Amino acid sequence: MEIGNHHFDLEQDAYIMGILNVTPDSFSDGSRYQNLDAALRQAEKMVEEGAAILDIGGESTRPGHQKITDQEEIERVVPVIEAVRSRLDVAISLDTYKYEVAKEGIRAGAHMINDIWGLRWDERMAPLLARTNVACCLMHNRAAADYEDFLTDFHSDMKRTVEIAKSAGIADDKIMLDPGVGFGKTYEQNLYIMKHLDSMRALRYPVLLGVSRKSVIGLALSLPVEEREEGTETTTVIGRMKGASVFRVHDVKRNVRALRMAEAILKSEA
Repeated sequence: MEIGNHHFDLEQDAYIMGILNVTPDSFSDGSRYQNLDAALRQAEKMVEEGAAILDIGGESTRPGHQKITDQEEIERVVPVIEAVRSRLDVAISLDTYKYEVAKEGIRAGAHMINDIWGLRWDERMAPLLARTNVACCLMHNRAAADYEDFLTDFHSDMKRTVEIAKSAGIADDKIMLDPGVGFGKTYEQNLYIMKHLDSMRALRYPVLLGVSRKSVIGLALSLPVEEREEGTETTTVIGRMKGASVFRVHDVKRNVRALRMAEAILKSEA
């Protein structure tokens, strides 16, 4: 997969995506990187620690988050995208489901759009991605966790998202999928989709897993958000064993190390 001018062998290798939230209300690191200089320092730190992709977000998507206007989101993310692109040799992802934000982000230099609504929020998004030929991560999501049969319905939703992408003309080698842990699912369903992550291989696209510090970890371990790193690393390792190729995390260094250890075991030959 090509993300900008960066090549990713998502069939053989695995990569860490560092989270760079430039929001005041992110559940984990809200307000830390609103200042451009602070955002750049964090971007540099994550690249030094081994992040292959940076995912820049201007609106929190945590439960109960405050929606903002397209213009406010654009004003938050565009300067960061431009600065990161000018200073760092790294693939840049923009975390947005909004057409106008995506359009301006791509114009500023984003190489990829990370859409938490899997092209279902705005019908203009898929044609935009096809026209600009940027990569995309398409996430599973629902407004409510109402399923007749969870795994069957999950795969039906994912297939529909792929159909939207293909109908718009998005190339296969520009698509990766995200199971959407923490979105439109109960605690039990979040655990279940991670347990059955390997079932996504049937969709024949690379898988991104983003579980870093989420409530499913907090509930499983009875820990606050600032103490969920070991849980995050566990999901990275198990996710790799189940076939995921990209891992979206806050703590790059620890997850790079966990992933390298998992890779050493998985690729070992007697």
